[in-house]
Amino acid sequence: MLTSDVAVQAHSTISEIAADDWDACACPESADGGRPLDPFTTHRFMAALEASGSVGSGTGWQPLYLSVKQNDAVVGTAPLFVKLHSQGEFIFDHNWAHAYEQAGGCYYPKLQIAVPFTPATGRRLLTQPNHRNFAASALVQGAMQVATQTQLSSLHITFCTQDELELGEQMGLLPRLTQQFHWEDDNFGDFDGFLASLASRKRKNIRKERERANAFFGQIEVLTADEIESHHWEAFWSFYQHTSARKWGIPYLTRGFFDEIHRTMRDDVVLILAHDDDGYFAGALNFIGRNTLFGRYWGCIKHHPCLHFELCYYRAIEWALSNGLSRVEAGAQGGHKLSRGYLPSETYSLHWVADHSFSRAIEQFLRAERSSVNKEIEIMTDYGPFKKINVEEQD
Repeated sequence: MLTSDVAVQAHSTISEIAADDWDACACPESADGGRPLDPFTTHRFMAALEASGSVGSGTGWQPLYLSVKQNDAVVGTAPLFVKLHSQGEFIFDHNWAHAYEQAGGCYYPKLQIAVPFTPATGRRLLTQPNHRNFAASALVQGAMQVATQTQLSSLHITFCTQDELELGEQMGLLPRLTQQFHWEDDNFGDFDGFLASLASRKRKNIRKERERANAFFGQIEVLTADEIESHHWEAFWSFYQHTSARKWGIPYLTRGFFDEIHRTMRDDVVLILAHDDDGYFAGALNFIGRNTLFGRYWGCIKHHPCLHFELCYYRAIEWALSNGLSRVEAGAQGGHKLSRGYLPSETYSLHWVADHSFSRAIEQFLRAERSSVNKEIEIMTDYGPFKKINVEEQD
C-alpha cells in the first residue's frame, strides 16, 4: 500500500522531471562516472525521442511518464506511454487486440511501460537503489490506477528484467516469455578467438561471408563520439528511411532524432558505415552500454552480398571485443543470427488486463506459449554453431 508521504505523479513531458532526478533512478550505476547499463532509459534518450517528435502527438506514443516521490524526493520513475496501436513494441499483441475487439471491447488506448522502438532488455521500473522494491511497486500500482481511472483496457511492461518479472508476478501481472539472439564473450580475446570456438563448417562460412561483404571496392568506417559528423547522420537517415519504409511503411524515428543524439549522445553511439566511390550506401547504428553493445538500426540503399551480416553482426562483435564489452544484443527476431554466434536468450514482459475473463484467457495462452518458447530455446541452443564438447575439429 502507498503511504501518506508517497506521491505518484504522471507527467506529459520529460522536461517536468529534472534530468538528475530521472537519471538517479534510471542509471544509478553511472554515479561512478561510468556508462549506464544501457542508455535507452536515460533522460537524454527520452528527451531526444520527445524533442524530435518521434513520440507525442500523432505518433500513437503519448508520453505519460511516472514519478514516485517520498518526502518530496524522487525515488522512482517509469517511461509510461498511452498507446493507440501496437506498432514499435516488438512484443506482439495484435491477436489479443483483435480478439478483444471481436468480443465488443476497445483494446486501444492501452498503457505501455517501455522504451519506444527499442527491443532491448533493461530496467523499466526505475528506482533509487535504496528504494528498489518499494518504488517499483509504487510505479506498478500507479500505472494500474491510471489505467483503471481512465478506463483503459490494459497495462504492458515490455523488455523488463527478470527481477522485475518476478516482482510483477507477485503483484498479479501476467508474465510473458519471448526470445532473442545475443552474442556473449567467452574469453575469446579477439575475433579469431571467437572463430576458433566455432565448428569448422560455421567458421568457414563466416570467413567466406566476410570476404564477400568486404569485396565491394570501398571502405567500412567504424565511428564513435567526435568522429561522427553531421554528414554521417544525413547519410544514415537516407538508409534508415529507405529500409524502414520498406519494412513498416513509415519510419518510426524522425530525421530530428538523429540530430538530437548527435547533439547529446554521440558518446553513446557506434556508427558503422559502408561507402564506395558513389558515397555512403549502408550503415548500422549501435548504442553502447556498460557491458553490452546494442545493435539498433540498419539501413541500405544499395545491396551488396553479406554486407548486412558484416556491419550488424561481425563488426559489432569486433568492436565489443576491442572495447571490453562482453555482450552484443542485435535486436529482435532473426533465426539467421544463430549460425553467426548469436544464441537464443530469454526476454520478458508483464501484462495486466482489466477484464478478468479476457485476462484468464491470455493467462492460458501465455502458459502454452512459454512452454513452446522454452523448447525452442533448448533446440536452437543445441543447434548452435559452437564446437561440441569432446569433439576435435580442424580447418
